[in-house]
Amino acid sequence: MGLEEEIEAIEEEIANTPYNKSTEAHIGRLKSKLAQKKEKLENQSGSGGGQGYAVEKHGDASVALVGFPSVGKSTLINAMTNADSETGEYEFTTLTVNPGMVDINGAHIQLLDVPGLIEGAADGRGGGKEVLSVVRSADLLVFMLSVFEIEQYDRLRTELYNNKIRIDQTPPRVTIRKKIKDGIKVTSTVDQPMDDDTIKQVLREHGYVNADINLGEELDIDRLIDGIMDNRVYTPSIVTINKTDLIEPSYKEQVDEELRKRDIDPEEATFISAVEEKGLDALKERIWEQLGLIRVYMDKPGRGVDWEEPLVVPEGATIEDALSKLGGDFEDRFRFARIRGPSAKHDGQQVGEDHVLEDEDVLKLVLRK
Repeated sequence: MGLEEEIEAIEEEIANTPYNKSTEAHIGRLKSKLAQKKEKLENQSGSGGGQGYAVEKHGDASVALVGFPSVGKSTLINAMTNADSETGEYEFTTLTVNPGMVDINGAHIQLLDVPGLIEGAADGRGGGKEVLSVVRSADLLVFMLSVFEIEQYDRLRTELYNNKIRIDQTPPRVTIRKKIKDGIKVTSTVDQPMDDDTIKQVLREHGYVNADINLGEELDIDRLIDGIMDNRVYTPSIVTINKTDLIEPSYKEQVDEELRKRDIDPEEATFISAVEEKGLDALKERIWEQLGLIRVYMDKPGRGVDWEEPLVVPEGATIEDALSKLGGDFEDRFRFARIRGPSAKHDGQQVGEDHVLEDEDVLKLVLRK
């Protein structure tokens, strides 16, 4: 029996096994075997190519437009950026990844128009593995849906999940320390729905014989496996609804209901018309909010404050992080900094490398000569 047949047999057994306390450990073992066999199959199929599109990352962050063919991604990226992506009223117009750059609040954001995903993309259909390799590297995903096909969201999330992309999740709080002897010991800071035997069985399937495992949150079997594996990608997302120029106002209620069925707050979805370039400013603001970036304006010696090209860093960044992004010998020559703005107790406050920056701070570096 080949790997694909083995995977199919395990999936069928999982589907046909009722989940309860008595079968929990068995299902845990099956899901662990499934994850490892899929990993092995992927490594085998990837050895002869399929490395993904080579897209060099530029700017302060990258955003991938994720959607099925003909949903309007190319039209949107052409409207928002300097890209030139072919558009057409038929499937698979885009056959390569087309990057474009958009300025949002002074930050340079790279938008990636990737070929439309289809069902089975994670298994290689339609060049899906190459597409998904680009998606995995993005800082933010924009689910782009047709106003007439909100159900596409379910299929897109399934394809991404099957390719180990976890949407709007944080990595499971699981720590594992290998030991030489004494078997597997389970500790947890919260009560777990799984018993210790199930957790131990899952670890054994992943090759652990002697180890201490600590769980810092309540986990189900799937999240536990994610915590054990080190190849999951955790990416934030937003939802945008395109082609709103084609509907009557009364149809909006039906769209809202379809969104709620999928736990999407209609107020948090962005409704646009890429063709008519409507709603694009609102989409840019949602991208900015979800990326979690801040602007720091540099006060440059002899030239004053550069208000045109801010230094863009993640929320929570410190002076040390800013120095790292600036590059060069700034880190080695740093003495102290002076801050004015939201994070300063007073204008010109003297701070060190551990000072946490806030949006629209003005930063002046004092360096050794």
